[in-house]
Amino acid sequence: MKTKTFSQSALSLLAAGALMLSASAMAMNPTPPPPTNPGPTPGEPSPFQRGPNPSVSFIEASSGPYSVRTRNVSSFSSGFGGGTIHYPTGTSGTMAAIVVIPGFVSAESSIDWWGPKLASHGFVVMTIDTNTGFDQPPSRARQINNAMDYLLNQNSSRFSPVRGMIDESRLGVIGWSMGGGGTLRVAEEGRLDAAIGLAPWDTTNFRDVRTPALIFACESDVIAPVFQHASPFYNEIPNSTPKAFVEINGGSHYCANGGGVNNDVLSRFGVSWMKLHLDQDERYRQFLCGPNHESDRDISEYRGNCSNY
Repeated sequence: MKTKTFSQSALSLLAAGALMLSASAMAMNPTPPPPTNPGPTPGEPSPFQRGPNPSVSFIEASSGPYSVRTRNVSSFSSGFGGGTIHYPTGTSGTMAAIVVIPGFVSAESSIDWWGPKLASHGFVVMTIDTNTGFDQPPSRARQINNAMDYLLNQNSSRFSPVRGMIDESRLGVIGWSMGGGGTLRVAEEGRLDAAIGLAPWDTTNFRDVRTPALIFACESDVIAPVFQHASPFYNEIPNSTPKAFVEINGGSHYCANGGGVNNDVLSRFGVSWMKLHLDQDERYRQFLCGPNHESDRDISEYRGNCSNY
């Protein structure tokens, strides 16, 4: 696994300059078909529901109800830079699969908090590295798909610890910065059932997103300023698509990576988003659609269209 070689402040300056230089090189995405994953029978619990009845303290705890094991993925893997598979133990049945991708000039370690967090709630998760730190959002979108293909192939490999554990019809992606741009691009392809962008950066528009999409924005982000990236991305996603926008109060570009002071907000929204849209577990709707989110001092702005999901 690669490690960061820059301080956070130096990385911010490098990333900010490089992102501006790369803006002219980006291309528009084609219009994709919508996803077709059916929901549960009305009035009945989801067949994918697992775990005890959730509460805020349960979701915000450092880990969920399941122990987590890991398996390293070689950096020589085809089409992406390797990574780590995180998978739960002590539960049965098939689970949704999630890929998590980092941002510009950043390693897997910058987003690896999401792996054990989500796996402990009953998902098979792969946190990845990219081929190079300088890969742009279109390349990161391709690498997300390559990583997802790899993870799904593990479902049928007799040498894999996750053999037979994955429901290949329920797929999610999380991405930070340029990885967030790549995530939203894949969310336009019709392959996913849930997507989360962490301070996403891109130069295209996302009018064709039909995948339920949660965007975390960082209020004081100078690398991907909210008014240039997260906010217009959210606004461009059609209102017919389930979507939410959570701006973290005073957050820098790193505010949604996890492993820090914002873990409670990230856990509450991130776990609930994946539980509702991947596991179709209605017990988690209350944490997305019930509260007055802006009464939380850690949230400077919230938007959402709960009536559409």
